[in-house]
Amino acid sequence: MKNIKYLLLSAVLIGFTACNDEEDFEDLLDNPTSEVILPELTTGSADFSNYVAVGASFTAGFTDGGLFIASQENSFPNILANKFANIGSSTFTQPLMNDNFGGLILGGNPVINPMTGQRELTERLVFGGAGPVPLQSLNPAAMSTTDFALNNPTGPFNNLGIPGAKSFHLLAPGYGNLLNFPAAANPYAIRVTGNTPNASILDLAVAQNPTFFTLSEVGGNDVLGYATTGGDGTNPITPTSTFDASLNALVTGLTANGAKGVIGNLPNITSLSHFTTVPYNPVPLDATNAAALNQGYALYNGGIQQALAALNGTGLFTAEEAAARTITFAAGSNNAMVIIDETLTDLGAINSAFAGIPKYRQATAEDLFVLPLSALIPQGYGTQIPLEDKWVLIPQEQDEIATATQAYNTSISAIANSNGLALVDLNSILEQASTTGITFDAYNMNTNLVSGGLVSLDGIHLTARGYALMANSFFKAIDATYGTNFEASGNLAKAGDYPTNYSPALQ
Repeated sequence: MKNIKYLLLSAVLIGFTACNDEEDFEDLLDNPTSEVILPELTTGSADFSNYVAVGASFTAGFTDGGLFIASQENSFPNILANKFANIGSSTFTQPLMNDNFGGLILGGNPVINPMTGQRELTERLVFGGAGPVPLQSLNPAAMSTTDFALNNPTGPFNNLGIPGAKSFHLLAPGYGNLLNFPAAANPYAIRVTGNTPNASILDLAVAQNPTFFTLSEVGGNDVLGYATTGGDGTNPITPTSTFDASLNALVTGLTANGAKGVIGNLPNITSLSHFTTVPYNPVPLDATNAAALNQGYALYNGGIQQALAALNGTGLFTAEEAAARTITFAAGSNNAMVIIDETLTDLGAINSAFAGIPKYRQATAEDLFVLPLSALIPQGYGTQIPLEDKWVLIPQEQDEIATATQAYNTSISAIANSNGLALVDLNSILEQASTTGITFDAYNMNTNLVSGGLVSLDGIHLTARGYALMANSFFKAIDATYGTNFEASGNLAKAGDYPTNYSPALQ
């Protein structure tokens, strides 16, 4: 890279070629075209010669429900590393997948989730014309060739982003040992441990003696698992004390030899399109179907009224709650779905005569629904079939997520400050994107699914352009903390260099 970049307006050459006589030439010399001179890129007080990235799926470059070569090449750490190379950074090695299909296989077979007995997604999502669809629906031959038992790459790896990892997983010995799968090992961790299968992710990072590191979205999966399961209790939020201990251990290990770095805090994940795309009232009904549904819930509604008549005035069951629990449908396009709300009064516990009355109510705008539900609504979910807890985040569950996220971010800010590390406020960035949108070069990006440009087709992870925006926020934080000048020297990522979606033909 040249030490000084010159951006010369094309009018200089046009002026010379358009000079028809000596007078024109003299006029041009008297009024030279201005130059924009950018300063040389400098390292400030940081040393980027050996950069290591530690984190979860955002660090890995996960997008569109999968990890694949193109998404890894557009991961925010790889974008950072490409610029770090301009001032002496060594090669940045990633555990590249075998193809661009996305997903993983084990021993030549699709991975089976032992919790559900179902095949895990073994291909990425693509845009199917109306919304996200699995790649195989458009290309039936698309099947991952990345087998985490047979063909793992050789490390060490500078990118140690492990999709699905919680904060404490990054410290756990054996998290990358195939012998511990599926009970206590992560396939993406298995791919990076090589001949030290019991090494923790932190061990792998520290062994490389990094001079600079990024630590990003640590804690994201500690709340995300709870959110994507509707807060049903199968994937609880990590206690703040556990998160704090993990965060301190990670930072202590990464800074032990004097390395500098940057930490990203956590966004409020319920602002992501995975939780905001499905409305609470998406059900269209004609008069006949509305009447049939009302008849189906007549017995339930009658039980609610009987309970109110028996308990009214006791303070144990109010008319307001009875009204909220009464199910009604009408001809029209915006009928609210029926959910099971565990916070409602247990009428059977008050009076055994009402033990058979379930905790039903119709959803309101305060409820959030997970994106996979969208495919099930036409099958009667939310109407004939009341929605279980796993499909919906009621306000109380949203508050639990927000409380944990705020506590995690307080800890992240404190440890960044106490260690002199740069801090990226990803929470504020996502908040802006989800409200007014956020400008990136000539684009205004928001969190809308498909059209927003920031969030990929899985509704959680970023697009390539979103990761470029994220990388720029890291560059700016590094500039502010370590005296570098990535922004002033023109070394930020350009939005137009990164796509918002990948073609189904990419393989």
